[in-house]
Amino acid sequence: MAKQEHTEAAEHHERAAKSHRTAAEHHGKGDHETARKHSTEAQGHSSKAHESTSKAHTKSGLQK
Repeated sequence: MAKQEHTEAAEHHERAAKSHRTAAEHHGKGDHETARKHSTEAQGHSSKAHESTSKAHTKSGLQK
């Protein structure tokens, strides 16, 4: 079902965005170690979001 894949992709995008915002906040405070941790986390979520988006796109194209 394409809806499930789109929902999963959106959740990963939201998690990535949250991690990016948190990293930026810590970076702005000079807490570079914590910022790096959240940046790494964001990268992981972004990769999962990309995978989920590709999967959703493929399934959407197959369904009518």
